[in-house]
Amino acid sequence: MPTRDDVKRAVCEAIDRQSEKIVAVGDTIRKNPELGFKEFKTSRLVEDTMREIGLQPKGGLAITGVRGEARGKKDGPTFALLGELDALVVAGHPVADPQTGAAHACGHNAQVASMLGAAMGLVGAKAFEHLAGRVVFFAVPAEEYGDVAWRVEQARAGKLEFLGGKPELLRLGHFDDVDMAMMIHLTPQREYKKAGLAASNNGCIVKTVRYMGRASHAGGAPHMGINALYAAHIGLAAINAIRETFKDEDSIRVHPIITHGGSQVNVIPADVRIETYVRGKSVEAILDANVRVDRALKAGALALGAQVEIETLPGYLPLFNHDGMGKYFVANASARLGAENVTQMGHRSGSTDMGDISHVMPTLHPYIAGSSGSGHGADYTITDPKLAYIENAKQLALMAVDMLWDDAQSAREIIGAFKPRLSREAYLAFQRGINKTEIFDGAK
Repeated sequence: MPTRDDVKRAVCEAIDRQSEKIVAVGDTIRKNPELGFKEFKTSRLVEDTMREIGLQPKGGLAITGVRGEARGKKDGPTFALLGELDALVVAGHPVADPQTGAAHACGHNAQVASMLGAAMGLVGAKAFEHLAGRVVFFAVPAEEYGDVAWRVEQARAGKLEFLGGKPELLRLGHFDDVDMAMMIHLTPQREYKKAGLAASNNGCIVKTVRYMGRASHAGGAPHMGINALYAAHIGLAAINAIRETFKDEDSIRVHPIITHGGSQVNVIPADVRIETYVRGKSVEAILDANVRVDRALKAGALALGAQVEIETLPGYLPLFNHDGMGKYFVANASARLGAENVTQMGHRSGSTDMGDISHVMPTLHPYIAGSSGSGHGADYTITDPKLAYIENAKQLALMAVDMLWDDAQSAREIIGAFKPRLSREAYLAFQRGINKTEIFDGAK
């Protein structure tokens, strides 16, 4: 009868045998980047690869999500290993799609390849003969909350409700039979060394803003118009003016962009559009900052006598990594990479929809190196495929063995002690309660 270490060793050897295939899958995805909820080529590749492994994938989940699963010899908990399908628009990236501007400047291609690599290792080593429960291999869409106007159109057409992949999958019930979840994100940040784990991440809400003025001849009759662009400028300046009122410990981040600034240079702008996130460490901090941001945006309309339409959309909840799961990851990473190359950090100010998952089940979202440049930057690239793809796959697979070994004792203990921050029903009610649209008339 093999020991747990024997099975782990066999799994890693099976992944090594498939290393060229794993890297090739990741590189194919890298060269064919697609935006969220539009990852059709990537989804097909995932389905085809799962079939080659011997899984029976189910696709079309939240438009492009794909799920496959493998069962142990005994019934037990279900552990999901996730990989994110989408890219994001990054101007100037050398491997960007020429039509959409999409580029894998965040390493999601490695996530998907590594998730599939973990499946190759676990199935190839026949690890499930020694495990209890199930592993769900889940390729999930649309983590990058971009392309907002298009997603809002899809929601209004009834094709979506939530505009992020995991929230939409939660809504549709595709996590109902999952007990715990994990994924590993790449990081180019040197302070993380080869692998790292943070305690938490910011959550966010998303806003679309439309300033409405009155068009007029910009040279001949500017006094006849209401300049929506100037109103927007004042609104943005007001947001900057309130930044010092945010508490440092709340980790607030507000970063607007103007997506439409006017129609023609000789016409007073009458329609100006802005998108922004309001991020924070806690739900309470996010909601408080949101009230202040709304007030600042209204100030711009008031100053010019314009109207402003503020649409607030549910974003992502703060992420809380599970301490118990984290200990297993740190132990595995330290054993393979050296304890001196594994870091544990505090709070991170970025956001991820794994935060939504962490509110309803035990969740882990560590980081692994192997890339360089700046995340979401034109210089982002994978520089160490062995670490980014192969070691990533091994760490996912080793966690699956740890969780489901010995009649899934570790998983049962973690799940049994876990107290969800929100039930699925409470989560859906909270997110739906965020969604609202307000029109403020600065001329009244």
